Amino acid sequence: MQCRGIRGAIAVSANNRKSILAATKELLMAMTQANKIEIKDIAAVFFTTTPDLNAEFPAAATRELGWSSSLALLCGHEMNVPNDLPRCLRILMLVNTEKEPEEIIHVYLGEAKKLKSKPSPSIGGNT
Repeated sequence: MQCRGIRGAIAVSANNRKSILAATKELLMAMTQANKIEIKDIAAVFFTTTPDLNAEFPAAATRELGWSSSLALLCGHEMNVPNDLPRCLRILMLVNTEKEPEEIIHVYLGEAKKLKSKPSPSIGGNT
């Protein structure tokens, strides 16, 4: 098994506890379902928010979902970049899996779909 990173993002409707936890749970469930992840295979989850979200720690949603209290979790704020998507929650989930990197499904919901990475030009070739 390899440890692979799975990215996800969602725009939160408001800066309050209920909205942050609801959006976090929606994104976590979408990420685990899309990639057929068993909770026991998750090594760690990193949650970041834009600075305008501070009413609750997104990691608290894992407890409401009944995930293990021994799971490594970390919350932080993203850089305050001008014109960034407001009230944006991002997740980086590290998972032990047999999947190859190209088999991983990164999940962007709602307004966060516009953040989805575009393919990079090939390195060392004519672009």
